[in-house]
Parts: sequence; C-alpha cells; structure tokens
Amino acid sequence: MLKKSFLAVFTLLMLTACGNKDEEMSAEDRQKIIDDGTAGFEMNGGEITKAENIPADEEKAIIAAFNEYIAAFNSKEIDRYMQTLSKNPKGFNYEEEKEFTTDVFKQNDVKREAKNTTIVKYNANEAQVYSNMTVHLVQAKTDVKHESAGQQVTVFVKEDGLWKVTSVFYMDNTQSSTSK
Repeated sequence: MLKKSFLAVFTLLMLTACGNKDEEMSAEDRQKIIDDGTAGFEMNGGEITKAENIPADEEKAIIAAFNEYIAAFNSKEIDRYMQTLSKNPKGFNYEEEKEFTTDVFKQNDVKREAKNTTIVKYNANEAQVYSNMTVHLVQAKTDVKHESAGQQVTVFVKEDGLWKVTSVFYMDNTQSSTSK
C-alpha cells in the first residue's frame, strides 16, 4: 500500500509538474493545447529544433529563468521556488501548488536534472523550453527510491518583465523502477 500511495504522489508530482492536483486535464484538452501551439515542441528526425527568432538577451533570460526554476526546486526553498512561477498561471493554481510542493518537500528528497534544454517556441510574451528531465526521489518515511526520466515542455510567460512558469507538460518515458 505504501508503494502504491508513494507512486500516486510521485505521479501527481511529475504529471502535473506544477499542476493542480484537484483538476486533471483531459487528454483531449491537453491535445488541443498542443495543437493550438500553447505547448509543444518540434521534432526533426528525432532532433529538437531550437526556435530561430529568439533575441540573444531574451534567450539568456529564459534559460536563466529555467535554470532558476530547477535550482529553486532542488534547493527545497519553497519561497524561492514560488518566485519562479507565474502569479496568474494557465496550468495550475498558485496557492494549491505552494501547498502541494511544500508537502512534497517535507515528505521526500527530490531532485530534478534537466539536459538538452532548448527553447523550442518563442514570442515576446511566451516561451516554451524543452528538456530531457530526470527526477530522483526518495520517500523519507520508507526510504523507497524512484527515478523517472521523460520529456518536459515548460511554458514561460513574461510577467513584470521577468520570465515565469505558467504551465508544464511532462511525458514519462520510464518503466517503473521503484525499489527499496
């Protein structure tokens, strides 16, 4: 039962990855967002395609915002992490995210590792950052370990001149590897 509840919490963390745990997005709604260009990434023969229209200063700012989002989460500093999120997000409820993430931090040792980070869509008000994400999680009470690897698109919006996370889409590529 513990492993089952642990996996449910972990799945919630990764599938919502800044999501509202009370409001699940249907597959149709998620596909509509992707089709409408709100979230997605371009693949060319298995290669991620970098958006070509990004001004150098904006690219630097977006990548810095993404790196801070990951570093703040990994530091388990809830206030620092919440500063990386939009106050008016599209993909989650800000206050519920704070409560949920605080609980995750208390109950788990969790770290995210991003590789192949690439801005795949950009306009002056929104950017989508693709990464190969690995999550390492250890449940504090049981010492149960889980590692997950997948693809993530983190959607940023410009808010008060700064790039903030407004939604996250994650596709897990991992077979269950939960062990003790």
